[in-house]
Amino acid sequence: MGGDHGLSVTVPASLDCLKDNPDLVLILVGDEALLKQHLAQALVDYQGRLSIHHASQCVGMDESPSKALKNKKDSSMRVAINLVRDGVADACVSAGNTGALMATARFVLKMIPGVDRPAIVSTLPSIYGHTHALDLGANVDCTAEHLFQFAVMGNELVKAIEHIEHPKVGLLNIGEEDVKGNEQVKAAAKLLENSGLNYIGYVEGDSLTAGHVKVDLIVADGFVGNVALKSIEGAAKMMGTALKEAFAQNLFTRLAAVVAYPVLKSLKQRIDPRRYNGASFLGLRGLVIKSHGGADVLAFKTAIKLAEVEVQNDVIKKVSEQIQVILAQRESA
Repeated sequence: MGGDHGLSVTVPASLDCLKDNPDLVLILVGDEALLKQHLAQALVDYQGRLSIHHASQCVGMDESPSKALKNKKDSSMRVAINLVRDGVADACVSAGNTGALMATARFVLKMIPGVDRPAIVSTLPSIYGHTHALDLGANVDCTAEHLFQFAVMGNELVKAIEHIEHPKVGLLNIGEEDVKGNEQVKAAAKLLENSGLNYIGYVEGDSLTAGHVKVDLIVADGFVGNVALKSIEGAAKMMGTALKEAFAQNLFTRLAAVVAYPVLKSLKQRIDPRRYNGASFLGLRGLVIKSHGGADVLAFKTAIKLAEVEVQNDVIKKVSEQIQVILAQRESA
């Protein structure tokens, strides 16, 4: 029910995913009458693989997390997360209010033992294909221990879904030299150096998209990570607008645009944010994927497919097991 476009996006995206994957089963959580209206318009029947679970309330996109948690116990968001907790569903995908989704997920699902805070992790396009980054906004203030936990969790996620045995892990900093950074980052670096992870050291902001070495996972606190993410999104929009304006200047530039169209189309597909939509809430005892609120059908499909991949690769179990290994190592040290 959430996001800027609601059922006009989530329903067709869900039907497309069912068409693409014959093993997928979806539960649409929300206003039953409205859901039936949208499904009737679709003229597609996925009997046995598509069901509706009624929820009488919705969380507004501008509603405070605390009020949503207290007053919206039958919201589509809360009910969907309850289904994950109860084992009825393997994952929850939502385009709704991020703060409310995080607060509700943390309250209902609880944290993996040994993890202090959840982190938001997502995929970003880069010159090497893509990279994973966390935390992208869940935690404004972090300790070195929090950054260490984020790295451990993110490492297991990348191993599971990318099938990379030893992902390259970097710590986002204002420089690559050991003397650079604040005390929090320096302390986190010391923890990571002795972690057993394939820690390659500090990386700068350009490593998120175009660094001189490929990095599989970049770790930062939520404040820095979110600012970096929004900066990348803004730069991409600016470049797109600038290209359109440049090609629209006169007849000759319009002709040049026609000639360049195949290249521009390929570039757009490569960096299209819709193809990277979906962020995981790592650290919870259940799988929750947050879609961008402004997602269209293609973008919401991407978020659902991300949930499929993480379920198939048992990400929650692998993260939980690795955290317990780290805790055991510390106790025996």
